Amino acid sequence: MKVIRDPVHKTIRVDGLCLRLIDTPEMQRLRRIKQLGFSYLVYPGANHTRFEHSLGVMHLADIFSANLDEKERDELMASALLHDIGHGPYSHDSEEIIKRYTRKDHEDVGEIIDKEPIGSILEDFNLKKSEILRTVMGESSLGKIISGEIDLDKMDYLVRDSYYTGVSYGIIDLDRLVQEMNFYQKKLVIGEGGLQAAESLCVSRFLMSPTVYYHHVSRIAESMFNKALLCMIEEKDLDPYTLRRMDDYEIHYRMRRANEYPHEIIKRLEERDLFKRAIYVGMNSIDEKKIDEYRRRDERYERELAEAVGIDEKYVIIDVPKYPKTQMGVPVLINDDIKMLDDVSPLVAILEKAEVSNWKMGVYTPKEYREKVKKSAEEIFEVKKEPKQISLDLN
Repeated sequence: MKVIRDPVHKTIRVDGLCLRLIDTPEMQRLRRIKQLGFSYLVYPGANHTRFEHSLGVMHLADIFSANLDEKERDELMASALLHDIGHGPYSHDSEEIIKRYTRKDHEDVGEIIDKEPIGSILEDFNLKKSEILRTVMGESSLGKIISGEIDLDKMDYLVRDSYYTGVSYGIIDLDRLVQEMNFYQKKLVIGEGGLQAAESLCVSRFLMSPTVYYHHVSRIAESMFNKALLCMIEEKDLDPYTLRRMDDYEIHYRMRRANEYPHEIIKRLEERDLFKRAIYVGMNSIDEKKIDEYRRRDERYERELAEAVGIDEKYVIIDVPKYPKTQMGVPVLINDDIKMLDDVSPLVAILEKAEVSNWKMGVYTPKEYREKVKKSAEEIFEVKKEPKQISLDLN
């Protein structure tokens, strides 16, 4: 047994199985992958990694496993620790490009855990690799604890990201929430005593989205990074399967040595010389029915917009986030009756509707082109002026 000091959970205890997994190259690679990608350009303290987050999820799994038998505990602990080993450089900032070419997201860890040394370690503890994969992907009963609407992954990253960014929105009673999670009729439920803790997690996620996860500077940096990666892959200067196994330092080095556009972009990111917002609008300003089309055909619209302005399409980036989810399908056990969290919590029901207000679509370009791009983008996307906010003067 070893003890690890952690600024979020204070004390994390690690035993035989997890100690061996931690020392594998696949786990150690996570020390070199930033948890929040380019968010450090906004929040200087946001340099924490996927490694410490994985330890945090493992710690919460240890608390939950008090109700499990030894084999289930080992399966949950291993899955919690390994759930992020499929991440590429800068975490989610490279995931969309990797998935486009490899058809694998970060939860597709099957081929990684099948190889040495992780494969042998799991076998030594009589753990089936197929079950670990199902748990990591949220496809088994235990998997709902790792990957669900309210799961151990969210619990750790919301509190941890809040701590390292200095944004005080991650106040969640984690111990209470984990202790109130249990299985009832083969479903993962939250006991009535954990209702307020679950609400605080939902509030935290709602507030962290625009403040941290979808901050416009982070979105611009991520979009620039993705555009450069796409350029390197299309020019056969980077293999997407290799990209998936790289860390932040490796891709940074490759981009520094690349020619022209990728080299320019990484230099801009190093110096925080970012593209600017030509437009940055919510759903009130565009045709909501066309969001999916804009997202699916973003490269076509980038070409069209660049041609209209008369610049290279590499200097126009259209950023269309996924349509926000509108349901919190979290089962809550009240008097032996399973109800959904948004049905028993008016607060969560309000948050679901308000989540749409956090959504923003952006068009980014170097500052010298901003006004021209803005004018053309407003025409192409038929941007309407957002309604003015009504303020009440109570004086």
